[in-house]
Amino acid sequence: MEYEILAGLGEADRRAVLAACKRNRYARGEVVFHQHDLGDTFHHIASGRVVIQVTTSRGDVATVAVLGRGEGFGEQALLGQGQRRTASAVALEPTETLVISRALFEDLRATHPTVDDLLLAHLARQVLHLTDLYVDTLFLPAEKRVLRRLLELEELYEDGEIAVRQEDLAAMAGTSRPTANRALQAAIDAGEVTASRGRLRVVDREGVVRRAR
Repeated sequence: MEYEILAGLGEADRRAVLAACKRNRYARGEVVFHQHDLGDTFHHIASGRVVIQVTTSRGDVATVAVLGRGEGFGEQALLGQGQRRTASAVALEPTETLVISRALFEDLRATHPTVDDLLLAHLARQVLHLTDLYVDTLFLPAEKRVLRRLLELEELYEDGEIAVRQEDLAAMAGTSRPTANRALQAAIDAGEVTASRGRLRVVDREGVVRRAR
């Protein structure tokens, strides 16, 4: 499979990175790492899905992102010694990750200089994504932000059933659960989205796209 952070590397460099990784398995609900932990590993998701969450000083938990197969997280661990985690990572379902330590990454940089490119490309994608989210927050009504985050999640869940709680979807959109519920209910009433057993399914993507504009 193609891991996001390895895209563009030559085959020899890909083999070198993968050979340096170990495999970790997590049960549903298991914490991969906590916010403020000392960061010394980067994770690629081989299977399953992970939610990235930030806890505020008041104790509120905000969902920043949901990541799936092929995506990576924990990149700050590769930037320097003594880095602290800026968010927590929790397995949404049984999940396996390929893990590379900062020490191994430094060894790879010395022998395979092109691995620097993969980290820069990953960081650039993160900046672009965060910029898009910031612009949405400034200029889009909350209901439209909810639907845009829903469409992003649909791409992550290949089977079409989006197993994300409404409060997590609301947090990803930077709004409250009642607001997210209103946005979803309008799409459900229009026959564009279905909901059952805590799962959502987009049945009319074009309709939801129009509603989210």
